[in-house]
Amino acid sequence: MFEELKNKGELGRSAARRLGVLSTQSRNEVLHKIADLIVERENRIISANLVDLNAGRDAGLSDAMLDRLMLNSMRLKSIADDVRAVAALPDPIGESFETRIFPNGLQVGKRRVPIGVIGVIYESRPNVTVDISVLCLKSGNAAILRGGKEAVRSNQVLANTIRDACQSCGLPDGVVQLIESQDRALVKDMLRADQYIDMIIPRGGSSLHAFARENATIPVITGGIGICHIFVDESAKTEDIVPIVHNAKVQRPTVCNALDTLLIHKSRAAEMLPRIADDLAEAGVEIRCEPRAYEILQGHTAVQKAGDEDFDTEFLSLKLAVRVVDNLDQALDHIHEHGTHHSDSILTEDYSHVLRFVNEVDSAAVYVNASTRFTDGAQFGLGAEVAVSTQRLHARGPMGLKELTTYKWVVMGQGHVRE
Repeated sequence: MFEELKNKGELGRSAARRLGVLSTQSRNEVLHKIADLIVERENRIISANLVDLNAGRDAGLSDAMLDRLMLNSMRLKSIADDVRAVAALPDPIGESFETRIFPNGLQVGKRRVPIGVIGVIYESRPNVTVDISVLCLKSGNAAILRGGKEAVRSNQVLANTIRDACQSCGLPDGVVQLIESQDRALVKDMLRADQYIDMIIPRGGSSLHAFARENATIPVITGGIGICHIFVDESAKTEDIVPIVHNAKVQRPTVCNALDTLLIHKSRAAEMLPRIADDLAEAGVEIRCEPRAYEILQGHTAVQKAGDEDFDTEFLSLKLAVRVVDNLDQALDHIHEHGTHHSDSILTEDYSHVLRFVNEVDSAAVYVNASTRFTDGAQFGLGAEVAVSTQRLHARGPMGLKELTTYKWVVMGQGHVRE
């Protein structure tokens, strides 16, 4: 095992024991200090980020990756606001629930406790350094972070800012640690460091998730890969269709909850697809169509025939796959075959179709008459998120404070013995 990982693991395990019993006030104080320092050190953070951006351009990173990497004044302010929002949330630690008193007077219940040490492996988004750190701090968990080489300088300055805030508030060393080494072999060691780390969250592409599942000896939470769909049903409100599709595709196309595939009922296709195409063309969206959609849209700007992989691709860019379907059943079948259980939406005024869509689409977030762009911890009232889980255990969707806790049984007796 890498010496750096061993040292950080030992320090993190020790810090987690102390952090888990700190008062809510103490943990909230450090969050406010982190938010303040992010604002105070804006120039320092942006300067480090600019070096990463320039290195990324030289390395040929895509526009989508560069957008994920970029920090500016607006994004830093938003990050600081999210930190303060987490501080304002109820503290889950110590919450008692499902308590019962049995006829013999024995009281049995559950109490929410931290998981312990959370390990997170992530790629080019430096805001993740802050999001994960503050959620772990608030929920009483220590964090060991391993960011990607694309954001190494940004992550370092943000991690130093968080460390300084923790030290100034008297928190133990090691509550949040960033692994400095960029040796890829370290990732495998991290996945097997079960003596130090209690849960691993990989945030990146499908290859990282597969590698984590195949090599981890620690529970792994996977997600964040979104091939997201909107189905325009026969009864969808005309005035809602273009704005919702536009928002889902264009508002921020480089994120996992952005729209990748539009499914449209055959009775609305001739009317609505040209309007959608004209609107998206102004935003620079390239549309890839299956034959029936192409027959309607051929000749429009930036429209081409869909390739074999287009309906199985998370574009993370201004590209959209479009298919005309015969009915709700065909739309449901398509989502089942091509979806990634992330975020899928139906636009309809048919309540029976709403019920079927909500019941039959097996995704972490299912929408009715709304953009998929809301699948986000802050938008769901969680303050921030450590990841968007698309699996079934132990969490689904945006993972906030409660998703970073477990529980223990607490049994209160008065001299009870079992007969």
